[in-house]
Amino acid sequence: MPIIVGGTNYYIESLLWKVLIDTKQEGGSDGEGDGEGGGEGRRGDSPSRKAELEKLDGQELHRRLTEVDPEMAAMLHPHDKRKMARSLQVFQDTGIPHSKLLKEQRKQAGGGGLGGPLRFHNSCIFWLYADLEALDERLEKRVDEMLSAGLIEELRDFHNRFNEQKIQNDSQDYQHGIFQSIGFKEFHEYLTVDCSAPEDSREKLLRKGVEALKQATKRYARKQNKWIRNRFLNRPGLNVPPVYRLDVSDVSHWDETVLNPAMQILLSLIKGEPPTAQPLRMTSEGNRNKRSRHTCDLCDKVIIGDMEWTVDARIYMDYASNLF
Repeated sequence: MPIIVGGTNYYIESLLWKVLIDTKQEGGSDGEGDGEGGGEGRRGDSPSRKAELEKLDGQELHRRLTEVDPEMAAMLHPHDKRKMARSLQVFQDTGIPHSKLLKEQRKQAGGGGLGGPLRFHNSCIFWLYADLEALDERLEKRVDEMLSAGLIEELRDFHNRFNEQKIQNDSQDYQHGIFQSIGFKEFHEYLTVDCSAPEDSREKLLRKGVEALKQATKRYARKQNKWIRNRFLNRPGLNVPPVYRLDVSDVSHWDETVLNPAMQILLSLIKGEPPTAQPLRMTSEGNRNKRSRHTCDLCDKVIIGDMEWTVDARIYMDYASNLF
């Protein structure tokens, strides 16, 4: 029985469901990614072509995408350069509109609004969940341990070898590649401060970087939990593996709250018996469309998604009510 542990939820999802778009062509290697799950093409010079596209401004990308795939252009925000570039890349690789490929994928038996069908039908998901207080404490401790293990020295060495020249050439971009990783850009001010700056000023920038790293780590952990809720628990369709939440808030009770329940669930599933533990129930978001396009005349903004549109309308209703 294969057991997949850790990794980003993008990869976990692509292993469980057929959510990737294959852009492989004759003479090329496999290239997948639907723009939803974050996968990227890998055919020939495809990655560099996507990087070139992302250098264009959002309006130009949106104009080009509208010409070849108006349906996808209507679903993407004009500021979402990464996804627009990805859709253009898919069209250039395949000659087929990205939206058409996604429709074909979702029409497969067992497919749904988030992609194709489940790959493995006898699977389950264990969600190791900790309450926020325990999680935040654990994450802060992890950052402190990274600092004690030499994080700053490692960052300074990397900055001197790979980043300093980019900054001098005004070509640094903290939105791509390894430079977007949590734990590097947060220390930009500290790493670039003049060596003649007072010690207390440099120390202040270091503390600022450490605090930014801790906050970014916490935000990412919350984003992972949100992903599990939105892409696993709230996934439309019937082909969703059961999700069992195991409480890791207090690891001193690991056997009691994690190991033993997990083993009982696995053994029951192997035997074809229903586990005594109940999986988390899916909740419905109704008929909300996450890709619907709205234009707010009051704030002159394009808003993508029914929920975002509802929030925007509510803000202006509250604002108007305070005027009277």
